[in-house]
Amino acid sequence: MKKFILNWAIMTLAILVVAHLVDGIHYTSIESLVVASLVLGILNLLIRPVLILLTLPLTLVTFGFFIFIVNGLLFYFVGALVEGVYVDSLMTAIWGAILVSIVSWFLNKITRSETRHKKEKR
Repeated sequence: MKKFILNWAIMTLAILVVAHLVDGIHYTSIESLVVASLVLGILNLLIRPVLILLTLPLTLVTFGFFIFIVNGLLFYFVGALVEGVYVDSLMTAIWGAILVSIVSWFLNKITRSETRHKKEKR
């Protein structure tokens, strides 16, 4: 449960950072970002694997770059589903999804290295 909450907080923070970096991604409240990160996590868990499987031939032909489109579509869909989070265009969503991945990877790297240091001190 603790790991889930940490991942949820990291995703929320990543979306917050990206909303400030990318013109075209807007939010009205922190609560809407929290909901958006939860919805994005659920979509990534349930729908993304199906989309990746269905688009596998196209992904292979484009040497994996079509994954960015799939991630952008999911990010765009979150903007359409969650009231208070707005994504202006698909291209904005693709850039937003790429940056959310980078920021969340970085934040996960930081938190995991801190956890590892705490375990080593014991």
